[in-house]
Amino acid sequence: MNPILLFGSLFGGTSSDGQTSSPLPMILMMVGLFVVMYFVMIRPQKKKQQEEQKLRDSVQIGDEITTIGGITGKIVTVRDESIVIVTSADKTKMEFMRWAIQTNNTANARAAEEKAALDAAKAQEKEEKKAGKRRTRKSEIDETKE
Repeated sequence: MNPILLFGSLFGGTSSDGQTSSPLPMILMMVGLFVVMYFVMIRPQKKKQQEEQKLRDSVQIGDEITTIGGITGKIVTVRDESIVIVTSADKTKMEFMRWAIQTNNTANARAAEEKAALDAAKAQEKEEKKAGKRRTRKSEIDETKE
């Protein structure tokens, strides 16, 4: 049997005897393709948008931010739909819409500090466990000598 005809008959084409088969496999394949596209493309994009919105809603006065245009500054005023930042030593004030915020440098620095502190605590905990095992082994050796 010709493999091309077999493949075609499995997915809604004509079979080797000329009869048409059901369109159900083709519909199932299209639904499956849509499900894969949802989990590969649409869902991650929605998660990213939610994180960006959370970032924009959490800005506070005094935060260092970077806009989508690359301008960095310190927030001095926060309104419902806009923010005002100071951008240079001349205290130049600029107003931006909230959607123009790309990163919150202050929050990123805080997160990096918290991660470093957590890593240091884990490293210290590992060292304490190693030291405890060494003491236990040493005491076991001392007990067997006695």
